[in-house]
Amino acid sequence: MPSVEELLEGIRSGRRAAVSRAITLVESSRPQHREQARELLTALAGDAGTGDSGGPGGPGGSGVVRVGISGVPGVGKSTFIEALGSRLTAEGHRVGVLAVDPSSVRTGGSVLGDKTRMGRLAADPGAFIRPSPSAGTLGGVARATVQAMAVLEAAGYDVVLVETVGVGQSEITVAGMVDTFLFLTLARTGDQLQGIKKGILEIADVIAVNKADGDREQEARVAARELAGALRLVRGHDEWAPPVVTCSGLTDVGVDDLWQRVLGHRDHLGPEGLRRKRAEQQLEFTWALVRDELEQRLRHSPAVRAVREDVRAAVLAGDLPATVAADRILAAYDA
Repeated sequence: MPSVEELLEGIRSGRRAAVSRAITLVESSRPQHREQARELLTALAGDAGTGDSGGPGGPGGSGVVRVGISGVPGVGKSTFIEALGSRLTAEGHRVGVLAVDPSSVRTGGSVLGDKTRMGRLAADPGAFIRPSPSAGTLGGVARATVQAMAVLEAAGYDVVLVETVGVGQSEITVAGMVDTFLFLTLARTGDQLQGIKKGILEIADVIAVNKADGDREQEARVAARELAGALRLVRGHDEWAPPVVTCSGLTDVGVDDLWQRVLGHRDHLGPEGLRRKRAEQQLEFTWALVRDELEQRLRHSPAVRAVREDVRAAVLAGDLPATVAADRILAAYDA
């Protein structure tokens, strides 16, 4: 791993290799790497004149557009992101894509499928695609992904797209680190009702029915109308009424209109609203870092390690209730 100074110089010069290595550093859970990552992010924050440590309000400033993109598997997120990213780079933007994979909570790694599915965008010199591992916890999602965003923004990427590969809590996590949350859905999948059940419609800022091409276009328009009606029930008379549009990432139809809706949401927030939203995200990110750090300390505590196997065996044997087991582990850590 290069030194922090070498990484800083490479990031400031926009070199892809340095950006990749810096993201690897900030994603690492090793104590030595965490210390180096903090030094790196503090220096990048100083460049931006913010003084923070790479949270949602950090380097890159309000000029960077941060968009979260979610949708059920098979909705065509990768195809849509490639179409959108290619449009943006053609207009002179530099686009960073981070794919959050909640399934890596089990493995600690990340799935490379999205990078291979977005081959054209991956080869675009104006784009950078990175699967972002969760580092074993959803708290790790927040830490690794948000700090990776800080690196991308410091390297001059002015649009950052954060894709959540799965569904559920990871969507809430991603929504808490971006300016605008975009939800992609399909016609005739029941996503309208499912979305209400999961609360997706409560956090979505823009909704698009994807794969609106060929003989599916009319179905997509009907689904969009139904979703718009569902939104009125869920959101009531919110100040911002999330637009529901149709698009096709495959044929690049409606993608530009959808991007204008994203920018419209950003304009609706305004400079002060955007500053306030990012400040609130920064505060939440602070607590996410605290929780993540406490979990790491708990895992590496010698005292906890000394009682872990006994507690594990007793719980598995049914001799120790979970509440008592938790108290015993915490007592060992406090001692």
